[in-house]
Amino acid sequence: MASIKDVAARAGVSVATVSRVLNGHPSVSTDARARVLGAVETLGYRPNAVARSLRTDQTRTLGLVISDVMNPYFTELARSVEEEARALGYSVIIGNADERPDLQDHHVRTLLDRRIDGLLVSPTDGGSPLMVDAVRAGTPMVFVDRWIKGLDVPVVRSDGRAAVRALVAHLHGLGHRRLAIIAGPAATTTGRERVTAFQEALAEYGLPLPAEYVGQGDFQAASGRRATERFLDLAEPPEVVFAADNLMALGALDAVRARGLRVPEDLALAAFDDIPWFVHTDPPVTAVAQPTGELGRAAVRALVDRIGGGPGESVTLPARLVVRRSCGEPAPPPAPAPTPTASPSPVRRSTP
Repeated sequence: MASIKDVAARAGVSVATVSRVLNGHPSVSTDARARVLGAVETLGYRPNAVARSLRTDQTRTLGLVISDVMNPYFTELARSVEEEARALGYSVIIGNADERPDLQDHHVRTLLDRRIDGLLVSPTDGGSPLMVDAVRAGTPMVFVDRWIKGLDVPVVRSDGRAAVRALVAHLHGLGHRRLAIIAGPAATTTGRERVTAFQEALAEYGLPLPAEYVGQGDFQAASGRRATERFLDLAEPPEVVFAADNLMALGALDAVRARGLRVPEDLALAAFDDIPWFVHTDPPVTAVAQPTGELGRAAVRALVDRIGGGPGESVTLPARLVVRRSCGEPAPPPAPAPTPTASPSPVRRSTP
């Protein structure tokens, strides 16, 4: 079985450098880290995690508490977290809060009891006493996507304000004037932020956001359906519904179809959080896309830095608008037919 000395020899570095890479220390260069991880993979080196945890008081394990594992956004986020953690020599234990603060705290408590080295959390509400206590006790922690204000914890998130502004400009250019939103929970930072961004963007075009055009959702499909049904029952329904989450958008789509109506002819639809399914719906859904994979990887790097005694810098990445056809956009022109190629002339053979 390969030893740490074998890994160091193959990578052309010192044993100390191998140790730093395996312990996620940020001071190692990108090139040296790649060579060490390549040597580990080639040699099949497996450090004794139990012995190492006894020596270093580390378990090489991270905790990840996500808001809803059924939400494709968080599924992709969890995957990128796990991949980056594995590349840095960590395992990940995942807890699904199902958008419930009590379940979130259950997972946080369980993970802390298992002596994880650090914790990634997408909070389901604006203030968990348990997480406040964990931060004050010195637990390395990073918030991803959502955060709790007032805590000295790095936040890795996307900024959707510019993309929402681009969406409203796009809708205005298509001639839409009555725009509604299905909001996420007001207790979450993303729930509040997306409504504010939408309202500010409407104001730039002199468009109001009446109270009846704000539907309250919970980032799950059933709430999107209920809010859309209420919009459709209004004396003057909106022309467009902007769902501040992909699952709520799917619920809105269900509500429209259940009444025998069509998107976008009877009601246009846009969503925050693009997902692979949106290109397969009829019509494909216009959406604000977050750089989910980049967010997950950046969150792990920030947490590993925090575990190593570093500051764990906050990261904000821009979201972008993906235009499709659910808001009345013109269909793309058909692809040109392939130009037929001339078939070669048959070879004529002379007879003797």
